[in-house]
Amino acid sequence: MTKQEKVDFVITTLNKLYPEIPIPLDHKDPYTLLVAVLLSAQCTDVRVNKITPLLFAKADNPYDMVKLSVEEIKEIIKPCGLSPMKSKGIYGLSKILIEKHNGIVPESFEALEELPAVGHKTASVVMSQAFGVPAFPVDTHIHRLMYRWNLTNGKNVNQTEKDAKRLFPRELWNDLHLQIIWYGREYSPARGWDLEKDIITKTIGRSTVLKEYYANNK
Repeated sequence: MTKQEKVDFVITTLNKLYPEIPIPLDHKDPYTLLVAVLLSAQCTDVRVNKITPLLFAKADNPYDMVKLSVEEIKEIIKPCGLSPMKSKGIYGLSKILIEKHNGIVPESFEALEELPAVGHKTASVVMSQAFGVPAFPVDTHIHRLMYRWNLTNGKNVNQTEKDAKRLFPRELWNDLHLQIIWYGREYSPARGWDLEKDIITKTIGRSTVLKEYYANNK
């Protein structure tokens, strides 16, 4: 299989499995998405979706958020982990949104990445899911699968993002990054991985990954 045939196989398989793509983080607008994505760092989406309703009941916009103290935010979001950093980030970005952007989440990578606690991946998720701008946010699932599928060298997430953007058509990025995340969770997890169910890796997987799998699962 050529690299292009592998890419086509990935796209076709994911479209069959996920014709309708659920959005992992519950939100109602760009601001609530931004906060949810920030909370999801080193925390499962399932847990974030349990915590955000509690936070948004008190503050679902920057103006109400800055009425809470950093300490109050921290207490609510504690189950998501890294709460000291995340609470300062949520409070800080809400303040800047009011001061610089009239309380509205800006629709640009540069402006988003200037906000406290917002890195390139968070900005990419917001640009993609809130504003429909083509982006390819790379999380642990995408990083792992792109390596298993021999579509990147797995050096770091920046390299994986570059390779994904080079290989996949731009108009598919927003759907594909979500489809790969769902596929990774369901069929190609880091632990408890059953290659027989993982049709993509079984078909196009990196030979060293397949060898290692079979050696460990004799």
